Amino acid sequence: MSTTQRNQVTIPAEVWHHLGIEPRDKVSFAIEDNGTVRLRKAPFTLETAYGSVKALEGHRDLDDIIRMAKEEKAADLVGEMNEL
Repeated sequence: MSTTQRNQVTIPAEVWHHLGIEPRDKVSFAIEDNGTVRLRKAPFTLETAYGSVKALEGHRDLDDIIRMAKEEKAADLVGEMNEL
């Protein structure tokens, strides 16, 4: 097996069949302490996770969230001061 001018290699069919790799799948390489390189199908990437978590109901602006957090912190401080 050789590399292209861009250092790309083609994964032999026997290997990608064995690993269950399909076109456009992500793979990862791991270098072992003894210098062996392992190829595996990447189990999780940010790209594969996209869409796996549903958005929260209702839209809240980040500024609203910050304002609410500040109000909550201020209310906690006032409560602590009233206990003194």
